Parts: sequence; C-alpha cells; structure tokens
Amino acid sequence: MCNTDVKSGTEMYAKLYPETSSDGVLRLGNVVPDFSAETTQGHMEWHKWIEGSWAILFSHPADFTPVCTTEIGRLALKYDELKRKGVKLATLSADPVESHNKWLHDVVAHCENKVTIDFPIIGDADRSIAVKYGMLDPSNKDSNDLPLTIRAVFIIGPDKKLKLSLNYPASVGRNMEEIMRCVDALQLSAKHSVATPANWPYNHDSIGKKGWAFLLPTVTPEDAKLHFPDHHSCKVPSGVDYLRLTDVSKLQ
Repeated sequence: MCNTDVKSGTEMYAKLYPETSSDGVLRLGNVVPDFSAETTQGHMEWHKWIEGSWAILFSHPADFTPVCTTEIGRLALKYDELKRKGVKLATLSADPVESHNKWLHDVVAHCENKVTIDFPIIGDADRSIAVKYGMLDPSNKDSNDLPLTIRAVFIIGPDKKLKLSLNYPASVGRNMEEIMRCVDALQLSAKHSVATPANWPYNHDSIGKKGWAFLLPTVTPEDAKLHFPDHHSCKVPSGVDYLRLTDVSKLQ
C-alpha cells in the first residue's frame, strides 16, 4: 500500500498546511526558500540539489566551536544511513567555505570514530540564507558583533516543503538519534498515512502494541476499514473512536 491508496490520508492531511507563508515566516508545509551558495563541495543550487529527495539542512553557529565540532562528527557517523533512507544532508554556518575546510580537520581528529565529512557545508558569511530561514539569534554574536545562526534542523520532503524544524540554543548540542527517529517517522507517515505516538517506536508496549502508529485523523472510517482492516481502536471514556492504532510492520 502506498499513500495514494488512502484518499483521506497523507494527501488530505498535507492540505492542512499552506504552501506559502502569509507573513514571510517559514512554517511547516511551506515550500522552503531557494538559494545559491558556495560549499565545501562546490557551488550549490539548493532546490535543484534537493530535487526528488528528502533533505536535511543543519545549521550551526560557527566553526572552531566545541559543540559544533562534535555535532558534525556525529552527523558524519549517520551519513551512510541517511543516504540509504534517500536523505540528502547539508550543513551551514555563518563562516566562509575556507574556514569550513580548515575546521574540518579538527572535526575528524576529535571524533573518536574514524570519519570522513562527505556532505557539503555551506558558507553563509553574509547571513542571507540564515535570514531566509529565520535562524539568526540576535543575542549570540561573533567577534564582529554580527549575529550567529542558531542550531536549527530543517527536514524537507521531496516536494521541497518543510516537514519538520527543530531549534536549539548555542549551548545545547543535538541528539542525532532523535533526528534519525524524526526522519523515520516522517517517511513512515508520508508513505502510509499514519502518525507516530509519543516516544515511538517504544510506545504502547503495555497493551502489546509496541511500535504501532495511529491512523491520521483525516483517514475516514471507510478508508480505515478498507486499508487497515486489522487496526485497533483504543477504548476511552469519551467513546470517540480516534485512537486507532495499526501495526506498521505489516504496512508495505
């Protein structure tokens, strides 16, 4: 079963999110801003580079900073897995590419695993990309009194629409396992018209439904019966049938 089989599923649910923002602020469901930039792997045309793939744009405040150094190293350890999932990865900071290339030697040396940095790091010294994506922290400035980018994660679908965003302060490093979990959840939802519960895939173990996911709220009772005949409805005092779980291991 693919998402197009469930007419009241993924396609209808996606329509709840507008493609464009009415006030210029990037929000979920919007087509992400395009840009041209120089990277550690050459020139990049962002939308053309994404074309047909899932993508992650991962920003960090600055090169030669401790938390950023560990994050890029940890991303490198996940890069092959992301490629297997059909996800392209690019990172960005408010430093020029020349600075990135020098700093990457430190990243590789510090990571306790032997890694190579095989994904592009975007130079955004003029902050033009950061402005488009709303990822400047006015309170966090560099030596020239210019704002640095926050720790942001943007997960973008093959349709170039923003599916998920995470913002972290400069003092808190990101958990790569959580980012991978988000990718899995988004791809599962897009393909099978389901929504992952809190703590998925470790949810509902107490009722023998560990790792199951909910049917999207837009899935009609008719489509639920047709496409998810073995789904389980959790009983609640209200009597409303909205907690509809399905075994994701059986979805094709």
